[in-house]
Amino acid sequence: MLQPETDTQSTPLVGHAAPPHLQVMSFNLRNAVGDGTDPWPERRAANRALLRAELPTVIGTQEGLYQQLREVAGALPAEYDWIGTGREGGSRGEFMAVFFDASRLEPREFDHFWLSDQPNLVGSSSWGNQVVRMATWVRFRDRSTGVTFVVLNTHLDHAVDEAQRRGAELVAERLGEFDADLPVLVTGDFNVAAEASEPYATLVGKAGLVDTWTAADERLSPPYATFHGYQPPEVGGDRIDWILTRPGVRVPVAAVNTFTLDGRWASDHWPVQALVELPRA
Repeated sequence: MLQPETDTQSTPLVGHAAPPHLQVMSFNLRNAVGDGTDPWPERRAANRALLRAELPTVIGTQEGLYQQLREVAGALPAEYDWIGTGREGGSRGEFMAVFFDASRLEPREFDHFWLSDQPNLVGSSSWGNQVVRMATWVRFRDRSTGVTFVVLNTHLDHAVDEAQRRGAELVAERLGEFDADLPVLVTGDFNVAAEASEPYATLVGKAGLVDTWTAADERLSPPYATFHGYQPPEVGGDRIDWILTRPGVRVPVAAVNTFTLDGRWASDHWPVQALVELPRA
């Protein structure tokens, strides 16, 4: 296995995107629970350096806790903003936050739903899972191109097959409520393997979404497992973190970013990135 790469702000893997392209990142931050296993205070600098190097146009984060997300926001340039709510309501629990470059993207509408039989009930869970799961979506207008699009960010259950399957089905159902010609970007930690799981078949097969990794004109990294658990990059492991789009979105570049700073990981997941170009009406 390859050793983690130590990067600097001067050498981004994908880097800032100029119009009409958007750089999209999905990043499980690993929550700041302070359990003694590479705690957040020891990862904070690597997280800041990573985000400052890449400057994604939009970032779907998973697992972040409120104070942790405030620190992530403080690490980004002043023009960035974010939208989210805790999965137990308000500031409580993990967020499916969406960060974005507000100098480029104007949020027009947003909402949250819970992956349960009562998706509009805050903190609800169903289908046997012991952990509350949810999704956040934001409708943006690109100030540079005038294109309107939706970003949906989610985190499927980690343990229960039915919860994973039905969570993916609910996400697909909610995406179907948006106008068919509206570009959609989906970010998330899906906790199952791309190309080899029922949730992937639901979203990429039945719902017709496109996996940016397989669709990309160029991949800037090997196909690393996206959950690394503080181990060196593993080529050919499971990609459980995905960026999906509706058809018609061009994907020049995709990558799994193995950034470390002085040997320190930013999370127990590698962030995944895609450079995309949305269709214009």
